[in-house]
Amino acid sequence: MKIQLNTDHHLRGDESLTHHVEGVIDHSLSRFRDQVTRVEVHLRDVNGPKAGGGDKHCAMEARLEGRPPVAVTEDAATMRGAISGAARKLQRVLDSSLGRLSG
Repeated sequence: MKIQLNTDHHLRGDESLTHHVEGVIDHSLSRFRDQVTRVEVHLRDVNGPKAGGGDKHCAMEARLEGRPPVAVTEDAATMRGAISGAARKLQRVLDSSLGRLSG
C-alpha cells in the first residue's frame, strides 16, 4: 500500500509529518493492505496563518484493487486531529464496502 502525502503552501510537509501520516494510516488500514493499492492524503490549513478553530482539513482517498476509489474528509482544530479523524472515517467506509463483498 503506497501512501502519497500532499500539503498546501501553508504547511511544511516535513519528515515528521510524513511519518505521522504513515503511522496513522498503517494502524487504521492494516487489515485492508491486500485490497488498498494507494492512499492519497491532502492536508491544508484553511485559514492559513490566521488563527481559528476547526481550520485544519484532511482529505483521504483510498484506491482499491479492481473497485472505485473511496474518499473521506475531516476538519479539526489540529492537523493531528484531522488526520486521525479522516483515517477513522476511511476505516469505517472500507469496513462497510469491503465487508459487503466478503459477507
